Amino acid sequence: MFENLGFDTLTAPQAAVIFGGLVGVLFGLLAERTKFCFRRALVGEDRRAAAGVWFMALATALIGTQAAVAAGLIAFDDHRFFTADMPVLAILVGGALFGAGMVLTRGCASRLTVLGGTGNLRALFVILVFAVIAHATLKGVLAPVRTTLGSVTLPLGDAVSLAALPGGALLWSAVIAVAALFVALRSGNTPGILVLAALLGLLVPLAWVGTGYVLYDDFDPIAMESLSFTSPATEALFFTIASTSIPAGFGTALVGGVLLGALLSSLVFRSFKWQSFTSPRETGRYAAGAALMGVGGVLAGGCTVGAGLSGVPTLSLAAILALASIAGGALAARWAIGDRSGAGVPVAAE
Repeated sequence: MFENLGFDTLTAPQAAVIFGGLVGVLFGLLAERTKFCFRRALVGEDRRAAAGVWFMALATALIGTQAAVAAGLIAFDDHRFFTADMPVLAILVGGALFGAGMVLTRGCASRLTVLGGTGNLRALFVILVFAVIAHATLKGVLAPVRTTLGSVTLPLGDAVSLAALPGGALLWSAVIAVAALFVALRSGNTPGILVLAALLGLLVPLAWVGTGYVLYDDFDPIAMESLSFTSPATEALFFTIASTSIPAGFGTALVGGVLLGALLSSLVFRSFKWQSFTSPRETGRYAAGAALMGVGGVLAGGCTVGAGLSGVPTLSLAAILALASIAGGALAARWAIGDRSGAGVPVAAE
């Protein structure tokens, strides 16, 4: 479609950078105001309210994404979420590692990126370590771990999606959306917060349609992608240090936009506050959690946003398994460190 929009000097990849930045700013603004966080929805002291925000966003992301699929605007046939041989061991191990890591750092990659924009130096440290380890797992010294675990696959054939099950996409979309709305509407959140969460969720189909339909160009193609933080964090890191040889893309701009959006929101609403580590032990804890998330995010195929908020609305079985594994890893880690009440973990990243 992009070639028909009449741009003379702007290419599709260049437009994707601008688009990614705008989506990122909106995500940063909305996530900062709603305190959007999957970890808090699982193990936070305010887990009921946090779950309401997260599942309201999921409901609108699902409805919007499947509406776009039904309208023929996008299709996920060739997307990595829909590979016929699902790397089941990598997803299970990666999800568990990511979940444990986000408990240690008191936030997943998306939440910590938002917090980094509000003056939280701990969060910025975690994102930096997370990006380095994720890149090492993708292309560096940890790549053999990824390839070894990824070689254990489960052949699914055509049954790679809930849409292939009895009832089809419409039934399963309705089941998940209704369940998510039920959780959201019973969470005790104010209508205003739920509206903001719903708008946040709509950024997912906006990004899918934007990169997969509006910016589609046969002569200069770009990848169809939506909200995600694992691969984009690595892209942003290496664009920052080698911008003359590594071009920016949607993901790079997305991360930068999230930081900017969170910064603007925190300044306008006066929630900006410089924060840092209080002890070497705390620094070590956060570094370990960041490393686990870096490895885990790559193995699982995404984070709580990439595989969760953006992946589940595609109805991909791999994405659903990844999110379930992340949740399981987080709950297991909280139990293992004896933090059943939330009091045993410092509130450093909140």
